[in-house]
Amino acid sequence: MSYVDEIYAKVVEQNPGEAEFHQAVKEVLESLRVVIEANEDGQLDEELEKAAAEAVAGVIEESEAVAAAKAEAADWQDKYVRLHAEWDTYRRRMAEQREAEKARATEKLMESLLPVLDDFVRTVDYAETNGEAGLLGGVKAVQAKLTDTLAKGGLEVINPEGEAFDALACQAVGTVDDPSVPDETVAQVYQLGYRMGDKVLRPAMVTITTGGPKREKPEEE
Repeated sequence: MSYVDEIYAKVVEQNPGEAEFHQAVKEVLESLRVVIEANEDGQLDEELEKAAAEAVAGVIEESEAVAAAKAEAADWQDKYVRLHAEWDTYRRRMAEQREAEKARATEKLMESLLPVLDDFVRTVDYAETNGEAGLLGGVKAVQAKLTDTLAKGGLEVINPEGEAFDALACQAVGTVDDPSVPDETVAQVYQLGYRMGDKVLRPAMVTITTGGPKREKPEEE
């Protein structure tokens, strides 16, 4: 491989994918090749030989400068990509934090209203037992309105009577003998439970059955 060919190969290696630049360098080097070959035949003087050498050095220097500029551009692009990714992560984390704070605030509100719901339940039970028909209608209407408002905020009632006991959503406060239903069936709900989404704000207070057949475990998928 000639000296000129070596220079061209080096330029291509340092600047891959730059076809137009390769072609321009190739044309310059071809001219230099003529100069060098003529000088080897003794047709040129020392100044022309020096000029040819300087031109070759200029091509190499320009090639190295282009390669350095591309490397710097790639470095800045990498920094930009990493900075953008970090910013996206920060925005996502802040959004999740805001959602968590909103959820905690709503949960606190719902928990503070649970005793009010309990009072309504007890008042309705008393009215039904003692025949206070007028009072019962009004209290039921207010109770329904309050319950509906809280439900729109995401509050769900846990009323598992007749269902299998779920320790994550219920608190057993007693047992009842009942051989007609499987063990650990909720017999009675003493106090309703409430949840928001996946979080149980308060478990339901229940009694569960004993003395019945063992409950079959659900098949795992």
